[in-house]
Amino acid sequence: MAFTSILRKTANSLAPLAIRLTRVQRNYHSCIFTALNHGFQPQQPTVNRFYPNTLHFSTAVDSQKSASDESLLRVIESEIQSAEESDEYDQAEGTPSEFPFKIEDTPGLQTITLTREYDGELIKVNVHMPDLVTGEGEADDDNDDDTEKPSKSNVPLVVNVSKKDGPSLEFNCTAYPDEITIDSLSVRNSNSEDELAYEGPDFYDLDENLQKAFHKYLEIRGIKPSTTNYLHEYMINKDGREYILWLKNLKKFIEE
Repeated sequence: MAFTSILRKTANSLAPLAIRLTRVQRNYHSCIFTALNHGFQPQQPTVNRFYPNTLHFSTAVDSQKSASDESLLRVIESEIQSAEESDEYDQAEGTPSEFPFKIEDTPGLQTITLTREYDGELIKVNVHMPDLVTGEGEADDDNDDDTEKPSKSNVPLVVNVSKKDGPSLEFNCTAYPDEITIDSLSVRNSNSEDELAYEGPDFYDLDENLQKAFHKYLEIRGIKPSTTNYLHEYMINKDGREYILWLKNLKKFIEE
């Protein structure tokens, strides 16, 4: 009986503990279940309060860009029309029958190339855009020294005279109306532009008779005033054509 009494006391003392443990376990499972349910619930997307403003800003920028491009196109189109109607940009007349060179003119380049053969020589001339001088400031020239040569419109030329498998002469010239000057003369040991060139002295330091002889040398090879006067007109017209071509390519880029 004593043993039975001990068991009863023990059972009575353990019962409250078991009840508390059961409650703790239920509360633990309840917390886990609640946490899981909260984790799997669909979350509401976060509203970006700045998005509507960003969209509005992007639209405004696109609108400004479109208006700016349209304005630029109108100005370019007006300039094209003005250039095409200008007398300055009229097409040059046909090449004179006595013109001794073949003209190679590539659109987009600022130079043209002239070529011809003469008595076993190959003559090649690179013609650059003209340096135009307007009539502005002519009134001031009256106060200048009479010995000073007035500025004139001119066309720079590089004349190369070569022989097969031999050296070549290269003249840097300036063509004025009815006049050609030789600025420098060099000798190349081959017709390749990469080869060494022997620069001579300042052309105007040469003996006067030697200077005249070189002018005659170029003249009989086609570098003479009748040739360069036509080139002056030709290059002015080319300058206009190249400007119009540049404007049209610019317009095409803006439109795309």
